[in-house]
Parts: sequence; structure tokens; C-alpha cells
Amino acid sequence: MRSFIVLMNKEFIQMVRDFKIVWLPLVFILLGITQPVMTYYLPTILEALGSGQGITIDPSMTAQQGGEILAGTLGAQFDQLGIMIIAISLMGIIQTDKANGMLAFILTRPVAVRSYVGSKIASNYFFTGFSIAIGYFASYLYVNFLFSNVPVPDMLTALLFYLVWVLFIVSFTTMISTLINSPGLIALISIAFLIGCRVIVGLNSMIDIVNPASMSKHAMEVLITGSVNPNALGNLVVTFLCVSLAIFVTNYWISNKKFSNE
Repeated sequence: MRSFIVLMNKEFIQMVRDFKIVWLPLVFILLGITQPVMTYYLPTILEALGSGQGITIDPSMTAQQGGEILAGTLGAQFDQLGIMIIAISLMGIIQTDKANGMLAFILTRPVAVRSYVGSKIASNYFFTGFSIAIGYFASYLYVNFLFSNVPVPDMLTALLFYLVWVLFIVSFTTMISTLINSPGLIALISIAFLIGCRVIVGLNSMIDIVNPASMSKHAMEVLITGSVNPNALGNLVVTFLCVSLAIFVTNYWISNKKFSNE
């Protein structure tokens, strides 16, 4: 446990050195406020630029409920640019340690592989989840100010569902960073797979149950309808199983690499 805490502290110190504690929350705050601000002011901007000629503005655009706008923040901002930013920020989570020899050095010490992997995933998940939560709350404030109020229980429930999806994103990217040595390829595979998972949500109810990205859809449904989808519990269990599988593969690969080095 002590090595786990020491390695977590090392990760947080590295985040400070990389200024990640500054830019990642700022990026998600910008993404969070973009959806309500653009939805509210876009008709006015288009009308001003086009002088009202040749532009048809749907009057229902600004008449959307607050829950729909906040759901749009998750689906349109966080699930697109957000996934790309998370994958790029995490592509070196294990790969960097492999490349500079730090992984081999750490494993020569009395440190369990599970402590190393656990500290990597836990520290990066906590900070990524914190950044997303900050951006989400910023979006929530703008939605309540520009549109209608979103009930706090719905807002919090949706955030919890979405953070489960984020846990899978972090675990999967960590696994890819372990298996592959090229940072660019790690980011490409992670982004393509995760966005692919998000794109196929809703195509088939059976696939939705085994698709971790469905947690994002459940979060959006809570905001729009105010109720939890009956399939959410099953999808939650499957998502945790997928997270466990990604952690197991990461742990197994590093353990065997360690033995081969010895």
C-alpha cells in the first residue's frame, strides 16, 4: 500500500511539472461552456453575419430544455473532442516509462506490478474525472443561466454514469499504452476504438448492453428524461468487467515483461 501511495504521489508531481493540472481542467471548462453558449447565441450570430438573407433559423433551437443542452455537452463535446484530448494526454502513461527505462528501474525495486498499474490508473482517472467534473459543472451553470434549471439529482446521477465511461477510457488507453511503443499509434488506436464504441451506441440493444460507451447514453437519458434506463445496471456491470479485463491485460503484460528481463 505504501508503494502505491508513493507512486501515486509521483504521478501527481509529474502532472504538476507538465502543467497538466492547469491545461486539462481549462480545456474541459472551455468544452463545457461551448455547448450552452453556442446554442444560445448561434442564431443571433448567424442572423448578424447573414443580415437575415438566405438563412433560416429554427426558433426551437433556443427553446430547448436545460437537460437537453447539458446532455449535448456530454454527447457533442466530451464524447468527441474530449475523448481525443483524454487519449492524447494519456498515450504516454506507460509508454514513457518503457521508453526512458523508468519501468524497468521501478520493477527492480520491491514494488508489486499491481501497485504500479493501480497507481497509474487511479491517479490519472481521479485527475481526468476531476477535470471533466469541473467542465461539466461549468456547463451546468451556463445551462441554468441561459436556459432552464436542471434538477441537481439528475445532474449528479448523469455525472456518475459518465465517470464510469471515463474509467473505461482511462483503463483502455493505459492498456494500449502498455502493449504498443509508438505514442502516435497509441493515440490513434485509442481514439478510433473509443469513438467507434460511441458511434455504434443505439444501433442495437444487445450491443448497447456490452458496450461501455452506453454509459454516456444513459447519462444523457437521465438529463433529458429524468429517469434511469432499466438496462443501465447491466451495462454498468459489463463496463466494470471490461475495466477489470483492461487492467488484467496491463498487469499481465508488465509482469511477463518483468520476468523476461530478469
